[in-house]
Amino acid sequence: MAQPQLPAFAPPPLAPPRGPRGAGRARSSWQRRRRGGWQGESSMGSNPEDVAPGPAGSANVTPTADSSALAPSGEEALEALANLQEDYYNLCMEKHRKINHFILRILQEVDEEIKKGVEKGITVNIAGNNRLIPVERVTGEDFWILSKLLKNHPCISGLDVRYNLLSDVGAYYAAKLLQKNTTLKYLRMTGNKIENKGGMFFATMLQINSSLEKLDLGDCDLGMQSVIAFATVLTQNQAIKGMNLNRPILYGEQEESTIHLSHMLKENHFLVELHLCKHDIKNSGLQQLCDALYLNSSLRYLDVSCNKITHDGMVYLADVLKCNTTLEVIDLSFNRIENAGANYLSETLTSHNRSLKAVILFSYRLSVVSNNIEGEGLVALSKSMKTNPTFSNIYIWGNKFDEATCVAYSDLIKMSYLKPDNTDVEPFVVDGRVYLAELSNGLKKHYYWTPTYGEAYGHSSNAGFALVPVGQHL
Repeated sequence: MAQPQLPAFAPPPLAPPRGPRGAGRARSSWQRRRRGGWQGESSMGSNPEDVAPGPAGSANVTPTADSSALAPSGEEALEALANLQEDYYNLCMEKHRKINHFILRILQEVDEEIKKGVEKGITVNIAGNNRLIPVERVTGEDFWILSKLLKNHPCISGLDVRYNLLSDVGAYYAAKLLQKNTTLKYLRMTGNKIENKGGMFFATMLQINSSLEKLDLGDCDLGMQSVIAFATVLTQNQAIKGMNLNRPILYGEQEESTIHLSHMLKENHFLVELHLCKHDIKNSGLQQLCDALYLNSSLRYLDVSCNKITHDGMVYLADVLKCNTTLEVIDLSFNRIENAGANYLSETLTSHNRSLKAVILFSYRLSVVSNNIEGEGLVALSKSMKTNPTFSNIYIWGNKFDEATCVAYSDLIKMSYLKPDNTDVEPFVVDGRVYLAELSNGLKKHYYWTPTYGEAYGHSSNAGFALVPVGQHL
């Protein structure tokens, strides 16, 4: 099968620059307003490539666990790193571009975080769907300016620009930035409609970049060509540990993309986390993936939720779990495995597998797609938890609970086989009968949205990333 040819980088056109009306007055006024004031002019030279390196930021500035440390030589070095807000403003003035005040606000938060002496890398979130503060969504033109600042800033290890207005133009500048950047470890592009052309830019970038560890291109309207391109380049790339390719726009019934991804898993022994939600994977596609898992020795988290997998596909998964000792988390939610599929899994988890920690089988009550598991299958899985000490997390809400199911999971929790934070149900009693209520726990409960209260990245609501800690946000 012919491999897709990756494109050379050719910049998409930007909008014409806006006039510099009032630029001089605006700069002096801005400098007077800035808290504490600035002494003299910006350190930025006339060449935009000489701008002090710095990242785009977001409402939540999050230190990450495994990023390069900042080792400032003194106050002056720290101050130089904490000029992102000023440099962004000055660069917009120089390029005659509109200032995005949401970015400006977030960069101020990043500067403040750097001045506190944060020694670990910062993941900067400019999420366009942030409901907690006013948002001005980032465009490709805005990202062009940001790419001038990001460079190799030693404090910045991650960038989250989900749900903005980054089309293939933004994808071009993001990919071009990552070609030479060595400090950014995580990039989340979720929900930006970069489509097939933008996906090909990122695939080309992965041929060059050797430092990026996690890339999230879920819900970006990727096409078949770009998905196959990612599968091709990941057979060689040894840096990427986590990849999200959720919900591409695929046509046809031959599962061509799944075949290429399966081949990639046979060759790649560095990828730890792979998300293939909404890929139209059927039982034959799952068989291809399972055949690859016999040879793969690195994958620990596999997400095949929202596909077309039935109980017949569980035969292949149950068989490979008897041999595979690295896979720890499987997301099967919103499929159709029913009682027979649950029984296949239960038998394997009871007698053979001692590596799997979490399985998610739930579907919301009103969803058309569900796993349709009844009491028999759910009780069988509960028995697996009593005999398998490694099997610690299970999420079952939305299946068909009978009284035996409610009693079984109530007993698991009472006898400490199942911790309350490791499941999405909680038992309660009415008139002497046990029922199960829903809890806000899951593998990635807050993947698409941020709660207005409580911890957004708590272990109970995002257990998948706690069990397989490749990075903070994917």
